Parts: sequence; structure tokens; C-alpha cells
Amino acid sequence: MCGIAGVIGAEYRQLEPAVRAMMRSMVHRGPDDEGYEVFSLAAGNVAEGAAVGLGFRRLAILDLSSAGHQPMIHPGTGDCLIFNGEIYNFRWLRAKLESLGTNVRSSGDTEVLLHALTTWGEAALDQIDGMFALAFYQAKSRRILLARDPFGMKPLYIARSQRAVVFASEVRAVLASGLVPDDLDPAGVASYLAYGAPQDPFTIHRAIRSLPAGTLEWISGDVASGTAAPVVRRYWRFPATSDPSDADVAVRTIGQQLNAAVRDQCVADVPMGVFLSGGIDSATLAALARSHLRPVRTFSVGFESSGGQDELEQAAATAQALGTVHSQTVLDDEWIMLQWREWLHAADRPSIDGLNTYVVSGVVKDAGATVALSGVGADELFGGYSTFQSAAKAARMLAPVAWVPRQLRRAVARVVFAALPVSKRAKAIDLVSRGASLVELAASMRRLTSDDGMRSLGFEADKLGLQSEFLAPAAFDPFVDSGRDIFQQTSQAECFLYMSNTLLRDVDANSMAHSLEIRVPFLARWLVDFVGSLPGSMKAPNDALPKHLLRKVASTVLPPDLFNRPKKGFTLPIGAWMKGPLRDECESAISTLADCPLFAQSTVRHLWTHYSTSSRPGGLHWSRPLALVALGSYLQLEKKRAASRLRCT
Repeated sequence: MCGIAGVIGAEYRQLEPAVRAMMRSMVHRGPDDEGYEVFSLAAGNVAEGAAVGLGFRRLAILDLSSAGHQPMIHPGTGDCLIFNGEIYNFRWLRAKLESLGTNVRSSGDTEVLLHALTTWGEAALDQIDGMFALAFYQAKSRRILLARDPFGMKPLYIARSQRAVVFASEVRAVLASGLVPDDLDPAGVASYLAYGAPQDPFTIHRAIRSLPAGTLEWISGDVASGTAAPVVRRYWRFPATSDPSDADVAVRTIGQQLNAAVRDQCVADVPMGVFLSGGIDSATLAALARSHLRPVRTFSVGFESSGGQDELEQAAATAQALGTVHSQTVLDDEWIMLQWREWLHAADRPSIDGLNTYVVSGVVKDAGATVALSGVGADELFGGYSTFQSAAKAARMLAPVAWVPRQLRRAVARVVFAALPVSKRAKAIDLVSRGASLVELAASMRRLTSDDGMRSLGFEADKLGLQSEFLAPAAFDPFVDSGRDIFQQTSQAECFLYMSNTLLRDVDANSMAHSLEIRVPFLARWLVDFVGSLPGSMKAPNDALPKHLLRKVASTVLPPDLFNRPKKGFTLPIGAWMKGPLRDECESAISTLADCPLFAQSTVRHLWTHYSTSSRPGGLHWSRPLALVALGSYLQLEKKRAASRLRCT
């Protein structure tokens, strides 16, 4: 787990200062080591013509010696690699490479990945189980390969100018290069307001894009001439649905593959633990980890604040039943307030999600761990969210009226749902106007701000070149056609929209703010390929409980009372804080946002006033004003960073 940065095609004298500045902005991602290398993209002296500068910050996890230093150069070919993440099947890849005569000297995964890319080129990506964002310089072609893992567990941001390409693990690192303007992007801001987090490939900055999950791009020296158009290609898609005849075989296979994933992800040369909540996802991981870790350390966090809920009692019972070495931390209100401020300050992008991860990651890091396992991915693959039921219900209800013009449906819905609370009314109206498209419905379930709400803020999808759901035209490219399998379509939407763009990005940013690596065994490549291919009828049979197949697996490793109990959940009383002790800070952020020319000042202030002064049940949910507060706070911080960058030039 590290931070990578690079500049391709700039003048030689600009390269090192720009990349070094990017590296300095990401010390938290890699406090253990740093490295920099420069290579020519044209024949002749490296100081003449186009070149690429590659920078790296290291958080040492595997092979803590200097043998894991990056950028890593292949001794035979001169190829070079920088990568952020972990390759979990590196031992299998190593054995395969050694059978071909390759000599691998270090004990970590970086050298294995370098040899794999040198040997197989981009085809190596199809053999990797891991989380990664990488830049690979191929010496013989003088090209650079950029790539991300299938679900985008590790971020990679790219900015293109007429003379150079700048890339890094963080948005602020790209901006720190001094080569990229920080102008806001109306389409990116709109995607953020619609969902509570920017949706790939957008960021809120016009010049910066996120390389989509599961894609790759080759960049050559032509970038220096400004004539090379980007060609981003997808190397992984969600698996197509198959129809195995035996559910028991499927359960056994899932159990075996999940155990193998936990085994591979328990490999580390530093202390590690498991995030433990009260649910079956983390409990199953902790139970499986007992065969691969000695001892298994589990961590839970709770708080004193009223108005929320934690899972300390359930987690403690789980830990006792499993025999783990358990640590639990109870945070008081003063500490939580401090965490809120640090969370916003550490944000690499605005988001309404991630405070929980920021708090827990800090606790685990303070306890001495550098790696933690998390249950992210289980709900998306196995059907743990209520959206799986609501999307199916909406599709059935809308099918008979799909022929009715959308505007007419919308007009009727305004009358029919007039009595609903405001927080539910807008979503119901939007859903009725969507039609029976499963993809649209599943995406719509995750909308934070309705179409009317977006219009009131000054954003309309068609005028920004976006789909009706405020997504990029290619947003559904990773999806496969699952026919009328509503579960499959919902699972894809949850994986590629909510999980990839919100959960995983916030897990990365908020854990790395504490120099902590979080691993997610439920997203192991081969496990996803298998579970994703199972039909929805097997994963959610009639009258079954949510996460039916995972419950079957959990029953083989957990006591019955653990996997049958209802999940309590972990929620912080953010709404009460925003109206109470954090009100002044929130209003300061709202003022900053109201002054932004993208917004109508009166609309932003009205929305905040409506929320902060209302005490009616069923009123505006705190998540929508939080989106405005988080964006305003980000703009405040970015203004300070921009001033600092100017002083340094």
C-alpha cells in the first residue's frame, strides 16, 4: 500500500520538481520510503525530448527490506514499475514465473508483478488477484501502462494537458504538480451532488479524471506532441450469469474460495487485525482468519453520543465466541468532534461517506496494526442491501406502465405521492419516471439528490452531457446483460456505482490518512468471478433472508446464534451534530459554497436554512446538506492548498 505519482512528456527540467511535489503531498500514504526515476520516451539523451518521471511513497507491508524499494527496475530489460496495492496471489505467480526460468530475488509482490508485466505485458492483469493501481514503463517500446484493479480498490487519477500527462494516487497530488489547473467541473460536481461522491470517471476538477476500475491505458511519447488521443480499454467485466444445478456445490465452492482469499490476504510482514462489527460479514472473516493468523486481533469502536447506535455488545460476543484478542474503544463526544474536523481536512475529494472508516482506522493504527481485513463487498455480491428488494418491487410495479410517456408518469406521480414525507416523495417521483429499465432503477436507488433537487441547484443532466441518472455515458460499460435477472442487475449497480465510487474510494482515502492498509477478501478476483456468475434465483430464493448463500457459508464456521441474529448497524448522529456543536463550521462551509459561481447562492442557503431550522419528522435527511457542507469544506481547504502551491513556485 503506497502512493504513486508520475509526469509523462513534460520538459526534463520540469519533471523532478513536479513529481517530488506530488510525492511530498502523499507522505501519509507511504511514510517508510520514497523513490524517483526518470526515463526517456525518445531516442537520445534523457535530458532531451519527452521523458517520464516516476515517483513513489512506500508503506512497507511485504519484504520490509530495501528489496521492496520502488520505482523497481528490471535488471534485464530496463522496464520499471511503481504500484500501489497488494498482489495476493503473488506466490502462485512467482512459482509460474520461476517455472519459465525467471529468477525472483525478493520475497515480496512488487518484483513478481514487475516480472509478470515484463513477461506477459498487459495480459498479466488477467492473472492477478489483488488490489492495485500501477504505472509500468516498458523500455523497448518507451510506453507507459496505467491500470487499475477490477473494482477500483486503489485509485488512479489522470490529468492531460497539451504537453504532458500527470497521474497520481490522489487528486491533491495531481494538483500539487503545479502542472494542472484546479477549475471546477460542472459535470463532476453534479455527479457528486447526485450520489454523495464523484462518479467515475469524474472528479470535481475539470482537468482531472479517474481511470475507471478494471481498465488500462498505454501512453507513448506522442503525448509530448499533443496528438495522441487517450485509448482506455476495459480488461475486466462483471461475469455473465451461469446456471449451476446444485446450490450445495455452490456453497462449498464459495466457502473454499473465501477461505483461500482470507489465507492469501493474511500474508503480511507487519501486525494486522480484523474490523469486527456485529454482522456475519466480519464475523465470518474473523472465524476463517483463525486458521491463518496467530493470534487473531479484532477491533471495534463505539461512542457515547445519543441519537446513533454502535455494535460493541454484538462484536464483543462474537469475539468471545471466536476466541479472538479483542480491543474495543468508546469515543466521547469531544473526541468525535475532533475526528469530524480531521476527517474533512484529510479528504482528498468531497464525500458524505467515510467518517466511520476514518475513526476506526485511526483506532486500529494507534493499536499498532498496519493492515486490517474488512467485510466490504459482501452486501453487494450476496444481496445484503434493501435496494435488492426495492429494485425488484419497483420493476414489477412499473412494468405495466412502461409504455406511458415519462413526463405523464411524472405528473401523475406528483399527485399520487403528494402526502409522502419530502425525503421520500422526490425519490418516489423519480422512480416512477424511470420506466422499467433495471439498470436505471438500480442506479436510481442510490441517488442522494432528486432530479428536482438537482435542477434547483442549477444542474440538468442533458445540458451537462450526462445520462439521466447524472452518470457518464460509459458508466454502464462494465455491466453484462443479465436479461431480467433483477438481482444480477442490482448487484452490478451496487458494485460499480456505490461500492466502487463511494465505499472503496473512501476506504482507501480514510485508511491511508492513517497509513493503514485495508484489505477486502470478499472482492478476491476468483471469488467475485464465481459468485457474480450465479443466478439471482440461487442467491435470493423466495422467502430467504438477505445474503442467503453467505449465511449458508457462515453456518459452517460460526455458532448459530451469531449468524442468525439481526444486524444492528453502526450509525453516528451526524444530523444532530450538524445542527448542534458543529453548526458554525457547517455554516462557514455553506457560505463558501454559496459564493461558488456554479451555484445559485439563494438555493444553497435556503436548503441549509430549511434543514437546520426544521424539527419535523420525515423532513430533509442530513445526508443532502452534508453533501453541501463537505463540498464547501473541500473548497475552503483547496483554496488554502492553492495559495500554498503559489508560494512554492
